[in-house]
Amino acid sequence: MTDDLNPVILYVEDDMMSREVMKLLLTRRMKYEHVYIFEDSTDFVNQLVALPQKPHIIFLDIHMEPIDGFAMLEILRGHPDYANLPIVALTASVMNEEVTLLRTKGFDGALSKPIDQRTFPEILARLLNGEQIWRIT
Repeated sequence: MTDDLNPVILYVEDDMMSREVMKLLLTRRMKYEHVYIFEDSTDFVNQLVALPQKPHIIFLDIHMEPIDGFAMLEILRGHPDYANLPIVALTASVMNEEVTLLRTKGFDGALSKPIDQRTFPEILARLLNGEQIWRIT
């Protein structure tokens, strides 16, 4: 269980527009104070451990370079401090094969991009409470 009023959120995304939308949604609309966004996955582990606070939830873009979302998930699941955190994939891909792969690799959910700003606050609350959510359209 997290402090629902002020969870620590990490988003790893290489698309500038997606980063900006998520930042505005989380910080301005939802008023969260602890939002960290990585522009890419370069030096991912060092960026992660350098955060001033451990995230309560991590959103990963799947198609990134140099480390893709699946490889970042593997790193996180192998690290004792992050192994049990909710980790949610964000993807523009909606292929059934990829959704199956996301599930079998250990993601706690997946959301399609662009994020539905109307439903995201409720979805985030449910994810933070341990529910798995698969909203791929």
